[in-house]
Amino acid sequence: MKFLHVTEEQGRYLASLRETPTPVPARGEVLIRVTASGVNRADLSQIAGRYPPPPGESDILGLEVSGQRDDTGEAVCALLAGGGHAEYVAAPTGQVFPAPPGTDLVTAAGIPEAFLTAFLNLVVEGGVARDSVVLIHAAASGVGLAAIQIAKINGARVIGTTRSSEKVAAIAAAGADLVVDTSRTDVAAELGARWGRGGRGGRGGRDAVDIVLDPIGSASLATDLNVLKVGGRIVILSTMSGSRAELDLALLMKKRARLVGSTLRSRSRAEKAAIVTRFRDEILPGFVAGRLTVTVDSVFPLERAAEAFQRMRENRNVGKIMIRWASA
Repeated sequence: MKFLHVTEEQGRYLASLRETPTPVPARGEVLIRVTASGVNRADLSQIAGRYPPPPGESDILGLEVSGQRDDTGEAVCALLAGGGHAEYVAAPTGQVFPAPPGTDLVTAAGIPEAFLTAFLNLVVEGGVARDSVVLIHAAASGVGLAAIQIAKINGARVIGTTRSSEKVAAIAAAGADLVVDTSRTDVAAELGARWGRGGRGGRGGRDAVDIVLDPIGSASLATDLNVLKVGGRIVILSTMSGSRAELDLALLMKKRARLVGSTLRSRSRAEKAAIVTRFRDEILPGFVAGRLTVTVDSVFPLERAAEAFQRMRENRNVGKIMIRWASA
C-alpha cells in the first residue's frame, strides 16, 4: 500500500508517497480502506521529532481517518495513535465508530480527533454542565470549533479566542456567545466590558469562567487563572506557545482551581475504547440530528499533500484540513 512520508526543510514541507506492506489486523483490530485522513498539529510535532507514536503503534503519520471496513464494507471513522495517512490502516475495534448518516465520508474524517478531544476535555475532564461558562482558546481550530458545539449542546455559554480578525466570524457562526481577538484586546478586559459586573445570569465579567480549554500553554496560563471562577478548571491540551510558565500559586489556592494536563494519543486502547463508547452514545447522535457539523477548511489531493501540512503550520485554517485518498 501507499503511505505519506513527510519531511520539513527550512520551514517548508516535502511529501512523497512510499510503499509498505498492507497491515494485517491483529486480534482486536479491523482493516480500514481509507477514504480521507485528517491533518492535525500532532502530525507537525511528529515530523519535527518531538512527538513520537506510543510504543507498538504505527510510525506512519495520521491520527484520524474515515473509510470502509475491509471485512464488511461499512462506512466508519477511526481514532488512531498513528498510521492514518495511508491507503489502509489497522484500527483498534474499540476506536472505530459508524460514520454518521448524511455526512459524506471525506467530511467524516474530521470527526475523530477533533470531536473526541473536545468531548474528552470538556465533558470527561472539565465536567461541562448547563449554564457553565467555557473559555476556548484557538477557537477556530478543528478542536476549537468542535468544542464550541459540544459546549453549546450541553447548555454552556462560550467565549472563543483567536489572534486573527479573519477568523472571528467563523467562531461566532459555530455558536460562541463572545469572540475575543486577543491580538487587539485582553480576554479579562473584554469580559468585563461586554458582560459587565452583573454579567449574564448575574455572573460578573471577570472571575466568571468555569472551564478553560487551552492548547496555547505558557502565554495564556496567567489569563486563564485570572478569569477563572472559584472551583473552576483549566485543561491544558497543548503547549503551542511553550511548555514552561510562571504560576501564581496563591491565586490558584485562593480560587481552589484545578489545573488538568490532558492528552488523548498516549492513553491506552482500553481507555480510548471507553471514551469512544461514551462518545457514540452522547455525541454522535448530534450529527444525525443536525446539531453538530464538521467545519471543513480544505481538502487536498495526494499530490498536494505537502500544502495541507504547510497550511496548518502557517495557522491559516479555519476548521479541519483533510487529505483525500479514495472516492467517497
